[in-house]
Amino acid sequence: MAFYKSNWFKYLKNLIIGVGASLVMIGALGKINSEPWGGPAITIGLVTEAILFLMLGLLPPEKDYYWDKLYPGLGDYSANLAPIGGKATNGAVASKQLDGEKVETQLSGMLDELRSMSKSLGSLKSLQEVDFSHTAQQVKTMNNFYTKLNEAMAELNDTVDDTKEYREHMTALNRNLGSLNTVYGNMLHAMNPVSRQA
Repeated sequence: MAFYKSNWFKYLKNLIIGVGASLVMIGALGKINSEPWGGPAITIGLVTEAILFLMLGLLPPEKDYYWDKLYPGLGDYSANLAPIGGKATNGAVASKQLDGEKVETQLSGMLDELRSMSKSLGSLKSLQEVDFSHTAQQVKTMNNFYTKLNEAMAELNDTVDDTKEYREHMTALNRNLGSLNTVYGNMLHAMNPVSRQA
């Protein structure tokens, strides 16, 4: 194992980075306050940081795995862990067994989701196979239909207005006829000799 992958080197690297950053900040504070030790402190801190940044630039990046969730204690190099199947290695017993029912339930749920996705994709495929070549003509025909329908509705609306006007005229005519009947009745009554004698 390379030295830069060891835990002691990682700890030492973090310690030196923290100390170097602290020296830079303290040196900057001393320099701002014109302290005599500010110049050397900031110089030491910046040189330390420059060396660390050079080193970090040369070392390859580390991969981050989260195997500790599956195998607690995996970060310890000397740990004696069993594989997932539960068989012991070097006399060690697996600390965490897989729950078969739980895994089966999760796989069943995943299969149901995959079946649902397959049905959805089948629907999309059938939509892809639909022939839309005559759609423009159908839309044009529907547009003509709606135009004619709107014209018919406008004419119907005009007819309703004419009907209302006709009804108003008929009502006025009925009132006039009623008045004429009353006047005619009064005239007949006035001309009738029997009614005059009474």
